[in-house]
Parts: sequence; structure tokens; C-alpha cells
Amino acid sequence: MTQELPRPPFDPELAEVLPALNGRVPLGMTADRLERYRKLPFPSIEEQIGDRPVVCTHHMITGYRDAAIEVSVLSRRDHEAPGPGIYHLHGGGMVMGNRFAAAGPLIDWVLKHDAVAVTAEFRLAPEHPDPVPVEDCYAGLRWTSRNADLLGFDPARLVLFGGSGGGGLAAGTALLARDRGGPALLGLLLQCPMIDDRDETVSSRQYDGVGVWDRTSNRTAWAAVLGDRRGTADVSPYAAAARATDLSGLPPTFIDVGAAEVFRDEDVAFASRIWAAGGEAELHVWGGAFHGFYDLAPGSALAEACVAARDGWLQRLLDRAVR
Repeated sequence: MTQELPRPPFDPELAEVLPALNGRVPLGMTADRLERYRKLPFPSIEEQIGDRPVVCTHHMITGYRDAAIEVSVLSRRDHEAPGPGIYHLHGGGMVMGNRFAAAGPLIDWVLKHDAVAVTAEFRLAPEHPDPVPVEDCYAGLRWTSRNADLLGFDPARLVLFGGSGGGGLAAGTALLARDRGGPALLGLLLQCPMIDDRDETVSSRQYDGVGVWDRTSNRTAWAAVLGDRRGTADVSPYAAAARATDLSGLPPTFIDVGAAEVFRDEDVAFASRIWAAGGEAELHVWGGAFHGFYDLAPGSALAEACVAARDGWLQRLLDRAVR
């Protein structure tokens, strides 16, 4: 029997939340349980907006290989162009969720910065394996940038944002944009991104059967995205950004991650490699935090500190762009 690795403990305040999350988060997810987790309810965009003065419109655009995908655009009711643009890729391990999952930050930034936010309904694995998800995301980024005037934002202030599986897709999309000559990005904001399919880090082995998104769920999701290529040499850096051998030329990047989750080590390594390539990155590792803690325990002290750090970075980035 394999000896269990010691692991950093969960923050006491967050640990109290975990029992209530049982059955509501994809812990120990295997392929036969994916449909169950896909059916978990998310608040609608209307519920998330509430009575705040935010307008949401929907557009059908052309995704990978001419397939139709949908994007939604959030803006202030009294929007005055041109503000910044935020292009968003939702979480869910690239296998679940929709473009409105955890859209709260988009609504907040629309109101605070008079930003225009675009969130993309990329197609999910395993029905649409790699390269479909990341190529859909890149197609959505190109559509967003090309329609900056119509949507009412400054294309020179376009930020790419994703969390979890969407963070991995955001990293891959940023690499595609770099290697294909655009669109230009002002910044790249990654929250606990899923970027390494190889399942080799210490943190990937520490968190199996505990927390929120564990090693079993991670292996299941990567197998859905990559099939038999998972963990082999035949994986593109656009699919799994930790595979990239060159991280130069990325925009200023924000990365955060919990110290008590699977993605810790791959995300720390990614930031270190951006620095090694001469790039600009800000990294936050939140001690005792499980995956997605900022959404699942928003009233906790750690979540409040995390959101403040994230929003502070974005504010500094936008301020710098208009000087």
C-alpha cells in the first residue's frame, strides 16, 4: 500500500466549510460521475447581476473549424466607451461549467472600471477534446479584439482572465496569441490555473480524496481533454501550458493558488519560469487554502485577502496603462 504523503493542513476557517461542500464539488470525480457534476446548479447570470445596472447581451460567433459558439457581453447600463476589456474563460476542469460560472468578478469590474467583459462558451471535453477547447477560446479572443469598437472598449487595454480549468485555457490562449501575432494583451490573470497534465508534482500527490478538486478529478479531466496522450510527450503547450519550453513574451501575469491544493506546485513553477524568461509575474500562494476557496468561502478572511490582492493587481495594471 502506498504511504500517504504528509500535507499542509487546511486553514481552520476553511476547514469548517468543507463538510457542507460534500457532494457539491467534484471530489474524487471519475468519468462515470462527470454527468452528475455537470448537473450541479449554478446561479444564472440574471441572478448574479441582480438589480445592479449591468446589461448582458449574447452573440453567436465562429469557433474552431467554423463551429458556432456563444459569447456573452457584460457592460454598464451607462457605459461610456472606451474602457478596458476583460475576456473571460470559465472554470470547470475543461469538462463542465458554463460561461456564467463564477461571473461575479466580471460584474464587479464592469461596475468599478466601466469595463466591457466578454465570457465565452467554449466546447467541453470529452465530447470535444483538445485542441477544440483552447482553439474555441482563441477564436473568442480574436472576435473580442476585432469588435472592440462595436463593444465599446479600448483594444490596448484587453485583459485575459480565467480560473481553474479556464485559467489553464487562458494560459494556453495567451501562448497562442503570442505565437500567432495577436491579439495583444495588456495582462493575464490566472486564478489557481490547471496547466499540467503530467500528475508528477508533490502537491498533485498530496491532495487525493481531500479538499475540493483532487488528484483523481484532475486525472479524469485531463484524460477527457487529451485521451491517451495525457502524460506523454505528445501534448501541446497550448493544451497544458506547463509544457511550454519558452515563457518569454507573455503579458504581465497574475497567478494565485492555494497552498493546500493539487495545482500549487505547477502554478508556482509557472510563475518562476516567467521570471526566468525575463517576464513580469505576481504570485500569491494562500496558506491553508483549498481549490476555489475564494468562490466557495467568500466570507472567509483568506478569500477576502485573495480578492483584494487580485483586484489590486488589476487596478495597478489598468492605472499603468493610461499614464
